[in-house]
Amino acid sequence: MTEPLEKQATAVVTGDRQIGLVGLAVMGENLAMNIAHHGFPISVTNRTQSRTDHFLAERGAEAGIVSTISLETLVATLARPRRVLLMVKAGPPVDEVIAELAPSLEAGDIIIDGGNSFFLDTERRGNELAAQGLQFVGMGVSGGEEGALHGPSLMPGGPRAAYDVLEPLLTAIAAKTEAGPCVTYIGPGGSGHYVKMVHNGIEYGDMQLIAETYDIMQHALGLTAPELGEVFLRWNEGRLASYLIEVTAAVLTETDPETNQPLVDLILDQAEQKGTGRWTSQSALELGTPIPTIDAAVAARSMSSSKGQRLIASEVLHGPEVDPASLDLDREEFLATLEDALLFAKVSSYAQGMALLRAASVSYDYGLNLSEIARIWKGGCIIRAKLLDPIREAFGADPELNNLLLAPHIAETVNATAAGARRAIQVARTLGLPCPALSASLDYFDTFRTERLPANLVQAQRDFFGAHTYRRLDRDGIFHTVWGQQEAPVRQ
Repeated sequence: MTEPLEKQATAVVTGDRQIGLVGLAVMGENLAMNIAHHGFPISVTNRTQSRTDHFLAERGAEAGIVSTISLETLVATLARPRRVLLMVKAGPPVDEVIAELAPSLEAGDIIIDGGNSFFLDTERRGNELAAQGLQFVGMGVSGGEEGALHGPSLMPGGPRAAYDVLEPLLTAIAAKTEAGPCVTYIGPGGSGHYVKMVHNGIEYGDMQLIAETYDIMQHALGLTAPELGEVFLRWNEGRLASYLIEVTAAVLTETDPETNQPLVDLILDQAEQKGTGRWTSQSALELGTPIPTIDAAVAARSMSSSKGQRLIASEVLHGPEVDPASLDLDREEFLATLEDALLFAKVSSYAQGMALLRAASVSYDYGLNLSEIARIWKGGCIIRAKLLDPIREAFGADPELNNLLLAPHIAETVNATAAGARRAIQVARTLGLPCPALSASLDYFDTFRTERLPANLVQAQRDFFGAHTYRRLDRDGIFHTVWGQQEAPVRQ
């Protein structure tokens, strides 16, 4: 028989708990259980006591977790240096909890923010707490509720000394692969949350690419959801093996028990978002590092939310009237084409995300190890995929690699699959199907590999109306032309 909750809450006040956790939503609960199951004594608290009591009664007490009624009493249960993990909603709630928590802490104690906080907020909080002698770690946590319970991918950034204290616990609770635990020291300041932000941006791109491939497949080949699920199940056994492909196969084969129809066909086509994808796009613009696939994915979610406008537009605006049967597509041949297209686009999208991480590493002096980041994404997180092995290999072989597409084995892959991407996009365009992320992935590749772009005309236009000057191919220096002063060419 378990002890009464009141006794549990006061049973450990001698300061022997290894960590305290604040915030008992699903992620917080599961992380608490993960920590307890790995032998680390933990105490917890939540803004609402009823939530804490429910958690203790249902799961926590049996795992040896103790509850406290306030942040002050939580701190009293902790061994020095005190470690407090915040699993609260990003934004003002984090600042509110820190403001209430910090007065109870002492120099050297550690606060860890495990939410999806904006990296610049993490930088600010770290500086403010450092002035009080406290250490602040911004830690990306990926894997959803299952990952939190069984092993997430963890991306901690902040003071190295704080990470060294936390490392045994984080290593224990992280997901494990043949390459080791899915956690590493990311870097100083807000680097951990920055890497998690870009992880989420890549996730946006990946999900949109899969959705577009599914859309082309069902319209061009007329496959049902269960048939599509079987294709994705097969793909998950090969080059495209990943958590998101696995999820897609499972979703497509799920039947609604009330209607006996494929459940996916009954879901409203409006995709929501929480902001990390948008932050990724904003940061890329600020750093001058293009990530068109992720941008397209963010825009696609925004456009999907305008369901009412799209219903009106569908009656007014017209696409091509093409019977898919007239394309005379061989099913297996076109499925192989789409597999190539999706692999190509995913590689292009990852290349964009990794290029953004490199740019941020330089701009913010994060010292990011891109090979290690690829390694810790191999397990636990949402974008875990077979593709991460060659990515890890590329940056391991050349830590200064400027763009993933330039790695010899990666270049070989995209060169071999680019034709599939072109063909898939061609079919989509013929049928009037939107494929913004697939198109952006190909455009990124084609732009990156083009020796001479039409930007010369753009620069000439800028010089014409704004005297912005230009450089020349045939001589050094900066030039400006008073355009239109010469005699116009004679048209023959």
